[in-house]
Amino acid sequence: MSLAILAGATALAVTPPGTAVDPLVVVANRTPVAAAESGRSLTVIPGEAIRDRQALVVSDLLATTPGVGVTRNGGPGGVTAVRIRGAEAEQTLFVIDGVRLNDPSVIGGAYDAANLLVGDISRIEVLRGVQSAVWGGQAIGGVVSLETRLPSPGAFSAEGAAEAGGLGTSYLRGGIGGGSGALAWRLAADAFATDGVSAARTGTERDGYRRTGASGRLTADLAPDVRLDLRAVWSDARNAFDGFPAPAFIFADTRERGRTREALGYAGVTFPLAGGRVKNRLGLALTDTRRRTYDPDQAVTDLTFRAEGRVSRLEYQGEAQLTPDWRLTFGAEGERSRMRIASPSPWDPQPQPLARSTGVDSAWVQALGSPGRDLTLTLAARLDQHESFGNHGSGQAALAWRPGGGATVLRASLGQGFRAPSLYQLYSEYGNAALQPETALAWDLGVERQAGDIRLSLTLFGRRTEDQVNFAICTGGGDPNCTGGRFGYYDNLDRTNATGLEAAASGRLAGFDIDASYTRTRARLEGQNGAPDRDLARRPKDMAALDVSRTLPGGVRLGLGLSFAGESLSDLWGGPPLKSRLTANLRAEAPLGDLVSVYGRIDDLTDEAPETVRGYGSPGRTAHVGLRARF
Repeated sequence: MSLAILAGATALAVTPPGTAVDPLVVVANRTPVAAAESGRSLTVIPGEAIRDRQALVVSDLLATTPGVGVTRNGGPGGVTAVRIRGAEAEQTLFVIDGVRLNDPSVIGGAYDAANLLVGDISRIEVLRGVQSAVWGGQAIGGVVSLETRLPSPGAFSAEGAAEAGGLGTSYLRGGIGGGSGALAWRLAADAFATDGVSAARTGTERDGYRRTGASGRLTADLAPDVRLDLRAVWSDARNAFDGFPAPAFIFADTRERGRTREALGYAGVTFPLAGGRVKNRLGLALTDTRRRTYDPDQAVTDLTFRAEGRVSRLEYQGEAQLTPDWRLTFGAEGERSRMRIASPSPWDPQPQPLARSTGVDSAWVQALGSPGRDLTLTLAARLDQHESFGNHGSGQAALAWRPGGGATVLRASLGQGFRAPSLYQLYSEYGNAALQPETALAWDLGVERQAGDIRLSLTLFGRRTEDQVNFAICTGGGDPNCTGGRFGYYDNLDRTNATGLEAAASGRLAGFDIDASYTRTRARLEGQNGAPDRDLARRPKDMAALDVSRTLPGGVRLGLGLSFAGESLSDLWGGPPLKSRLTANLRAEAPLGDLVSVYGRIDDLTDEAPETVRGYGSPGRTAHVGLRARF
């Protein structure tokens, strides 16, 4: 992800006790930059805050940050969509340890965050707004970057946690690491299980979820300023879900289940050139996702769907200090994606799989420097050469101004983006080979101020997307895309527009550690061909979050989290709206000596059981207790 990714960094917006207020951020510029010098809009959740919140699922943490909305189809393990500033879920790029997470076999080619647990993750950066110039086509909405714990040379260390709670939930996590001389390593594993709740809100049987995962990192200094970096992440998840059983064909309890196995690997080497004046990184990344769904009540075969998505990516990144005031970062990337899907049925239990692939080659450059006192300018440009859609360029300019070098930072950015249709949207049974890429233009203006121990920020933003891909339902009328009895197909139906504001405050006030945010978003589907404008589904106009915590004498730490999402449309077809929801979580942790602590929490304190997707259930109030240890 960066030439200096092994360097530590502190928080920008979600601030644990005693955190410095002038941190480094990485994801915004693909290289460490002081937060005050970044013109892009970004929030960091550091390791201390991740530990303090006691969250097990990454999406629960993301939902507390400005501009981020999360919906989930049922309990843990249900399809989880992360939308930034009202964008589509497939327009959010996920990156873990520098490796981009996407599955070309899913509908939009996006990453389903359902199986993304906190595990060994030590830091999360959320970059908001169109970021295609630096991060490519998937980053129209923004980027979520996750970093696992880094190997630390020296003495052996270990840590672990175990907890149990309501709905038959259990969680185990452990990590070990160490090193000597030029070698450092870390291994981690976790296991999560729950009996869950019924995926169908009206159902009575529970749909359980089981997941195991592991990760590892190794660094080796091969020579002065030459480092080998190896990374791997793996998970195996099994979930039960509900469907539309005969004869009523309405959403209800079924015995359907699924399994998803995800694996990623990365090998890279950093080295200097030109007498150390140019830093370089060359890396190879692979991701492989395999999904299966089963229905024990289906005749002939219980397998109902199988899919494999694979992405290989070769990338180079260089960095040069042109002058004392200007730094140049540049790179080249080659990505190859492959999809293989099949839908077995009683009348065709062994269908011929549909296999398609595509590729995109990219080159990008970014200049970051100071054209004047207390002013930082970032200029970025990218050219993508897509195998099916030819050349597409995107650019971005971002400005940060710190008048007089004081406590106030003014920011502005303007960026272009494009996203090619997914392999599924192009070639599946609902595919449309005539699809065109989505394009977007976005801006934001923000101000941030450090007032004592509190950091305050306010950002205005906007984004316009053209040719957005959506599903068109066949209604007759001689549509040539509806031949063969198709129910519908993907088409460039939509022009969308999102505007809004984000406000945040974090720091320490009267002995309390606080983190608060409010987002106002108006995300609209603009009327075309005489159709009226309308709101986009599952985009609440108002979202807010508040977390308050305090450490008492004796080291006992208490915390309260509140999360609010306003009313929103459930779908674009006139269904009843999703009600506004307010949930509360209460937590505590107490030390049992220097190395061990006991902790506990109550999730959804008021038993709201919020419905984030129409018709799907939610766990409601549950209590959990656990132990943590470090050695």
